Amino acid sequence: MTSTSSGNIAQYPGSGGNDAEQGVQQNRLLRALPPEDYALLKPHMERIDVPLLEVLAEPNTQFTHVMFPQTGVISVVNRVTGGGLVEVGTIGNEGMAGLSVILDAESIPSVTLMEIPGEIVRIPAPTFARLANERPAIRRVVNRYTQAFLIQVAQTASCNRAHEIAERCARWICMSHDRMCGAEKFPLTQEVLAQMLGVRRAGVTVAAGTLQRAGLIRYSRGKITVVDRAKLEAASCECYGIVQAHFDRLVGPSSVGPSPSPSLAV
Repeated sequence: MTSTSSGNIAQYPGSGGNDAEQGVQQNRLLRALPPEDYALLKPHMERIDVPLLEVLAEPNTQFTHVMFPQTGVISVVNRVTGGGLVEVGTIGNEGMAGLSVILDAESIPSVTLMEIPGEIVRIPAPTFARLANERPAIRRVVNRYTQAFLIQVAQTASCNRAHEIAERCARWICMSHDRMCGAEKFPLTQEVLAQMLGVRRAGVTVAAGTLQRAGLIRYSRGKITVVDRAKLEAASCECYGIVQAHFDRLVGPSSVGPSPSPSLAV
């Protein structure tokens, strides 16, 4: 796993019993844990700010930590012939990266990287695996998330085959907007967005132009502002609603505190 030592690291203080902090956790998996299990994990948690496109795990390499996004988005991508990248799954504050740690699989053949910069909470992989084996409630929460993530991966495969680029672009922007927890700006180039959608950069330009002319977003010099969130959801394919419904059912409510800001910049 590529080191994230360049980021800012902060250790969580230890605690026991009921923890008020857990109730406002931005990560839905950590928020869903029973308080006594959260208390066992908390002394091992580190908060890290991870920059854009930092590689968190190379293909076929063991995860040294499991990672829970607070803000930002982690992407799981496959390298294809010619050196390109195609996204197969994304992980935001609804989930975790490093599922292979508790599946006794050690590694995956994909690249895990920070698609949108932000903060993650990480826990050493051996510690998390041990506690997940000892504590049935931790295992149950992660198992339910695993099911939701597999649904997302399967739906993404169908989406990439069946839907227009503009619909997929709208879905991706909606998903990213959900995960920003109120943040208004984050960096993302057209090239990266094209890789995530598995299309040429020119296709992203056309798709963004279509959404902009419809009055759903504003796009200028790599910055996207969501103008009409409801209409943007309507413009996305049904995959957005399907995936979100399963995450809500299997993982829990999508947010705590104030609703996300109606605009974001890319």
